[in-house]
Amino acid sequence: MLGEAIIVYRLPWTWKCSKFLMKSIHAGLNAVAAILVIIALVAVFENHNVNNIANMYSLHSWVGLIAVIWYLLQLLAGFLVFLLPWAPLSLRAFLMPIHVYSGLVIFGTVIATALMGVTEKLIFSLRNPAYSTFPPEGVFVNTLGLLILVFGALIFWIVTRPQWKRPKEPNSTILQPDGGTEQGARGSMPAYSGNNMDKSDSELNNEVAARKRNLALDEAGQRSTM
Repeated sequence: MLGEAIIVYRLPWTWKCSKFLMKSIHAGLNAVAAILVIIALVAVFENHNVNNIANMYSLHSWVGLIAVIWYLLQLLAGFLVFLLPWAPLSLRAFLMPIHVYSGLVIFGTVIATALMGVTEKLIFSLRNPAYSTFPPEGVFVNTLGLLILVFGALIFWIVTRPQWKRPKEPNSTILQPDGGTEQGARGSMPAYSGNNMDKSDSELNNEVAARKRNLALDEAGQRSTM
């Protein structure tokens, strides 16, 4: 669900929807994913406690917990800054690159955590036959891990393709780090250029008319002296 939340802006059939609707869908998918992650995390700790299994000793658990905490902070910051209307444009412009980068890093961390988790489970669970003897269970889970890796690569490919980027809306403004908007800057440039062009044309016409008058006066002077 995290992958779907990442690419929700990149799907061509969603480009006709309003930006606020897509923001709401993006936030909703992430919220549902966060709830499921919390439920899964509680279930893992309870299962370890019931079966007298140590907690937080493996790299899988360390990376997984960091990913969960980072994801929840990312979700909270995105909700407060980008979904609610009171955040200033300068703050949104400053945090947007960080928000996008953090989302991709969290997604990659989740993929790595899942691969470490399934490998750890196979090593601990497959005793007879051993994991090293290529049992059907091991082959199946390895195949599942490869599919997870392919899914992650596909998400990264979609996100990094410029042609899959959501087109700008006609009345939308692009956030600038200085708090301004690209729409305002672009809107002022044509008027300024148009005024300069009109001014230049007027000066050129006046110069041409002055030259014609001077030529006429010179011809009249020459005729009078003849």
